[in-house]
Amino acid sequence: MGAGAGTSTGGGTSTGASTGTGGGAGTSTGTSAGTDTGATPGAGTASGAGTGTGAGGPAGLRDFYENPAVPVASGDARSRRQARLLAAALDRPGALVLDVGCGDGTAAAVAGPILAGHRIVGVDWSHDALRRARPRMSHVVRGEVDGGGLPFADGCADAVLFSEVIEHLVDPDRAMDELRRVLRPGGHLMLSTPNLAAWYNRALLLAGRQPVFSEVSLRGIHGRPGTEVVGHLRLFTARALRSFLRSAGFEDVRVSAAPFHGVPRGLRLIDRAACAVPSAASILLAHARRG
Repeated sequence: MGAGAGTSTGGGTSTGASTGTGGGAGTSTGTSAGTDTGATPGAGTASGAGTGTGAGGPAGLRDFYENPAVPVASGDARSRRQARLLAAALDRPGALVLDVGCGDGTAAAVAGPILAGHRIVGVDWSHDALRRARPRMSHVVRGEVDGGGLPFADGCADAVLFSEVIEHLVDPDRAMDELRRVLRPGGHLMLSTPNLAAWYNRALLLAGRQPVFSEVSLRGIHGRPGTEVVGHLRLFTARALRSFLRSAGFEDVRVSAAPFHGVPRGLRLIDRAACAVPSAASILLAHARRG
């Protein structure tokens, strides 16, 4: 992966993107973000996402997301599909791509070869996630999508990857405002999130069961299949996701799909086939542009 946003020292070590009010990714007018201390603390996220629920978020959530046992990676199939969509959309080499909610960096490691020639900077709130991401990513930055905001100048980014983050946020509206701020006009937002209306969730609801991906407690799973708590607070259908992104000021919203790595082996063919109908698929992949 290429150099990160911001200035670099002689050996190519990025000093990171910095808080600013304008200019490109190389303009440093404020707080350095080349290390994991460059952004205001907030509550993190999990499952490939570690960007805050906000400095004012519940302390219990902050503690939950800093727990090393909470998963911070999602499936490779989603990462590859999302990276291919972005690679096809970027119209020039050397684009600055912010992986907001980079988690442990495994998704960026999968996407890196597909996005070769572009600069990828990982952003996460969780100290533990950033520690694990550093061996996999050239540049990581501590930041959050609400509270103190991301440590990048307005309009500096060509694209933002926001993979399985939004379902963890207390205030997704504020997060969208922050992503719009750092994107240049016409910049690309690649967002993924679990589908509340996935094919198996429809059957579970008919049977009176809690849908997969939904959680009623941070201490355990109740009323649905699975055993892993990851801190989901918001769930979207394809229709709701399109409407939400348009209301947040994004244009050309398109939704495709990816399979879910947690589906039992015997059902994975069905899950892959369901991707042909995004409204029934496991994972929603949204591609939108900043208006």
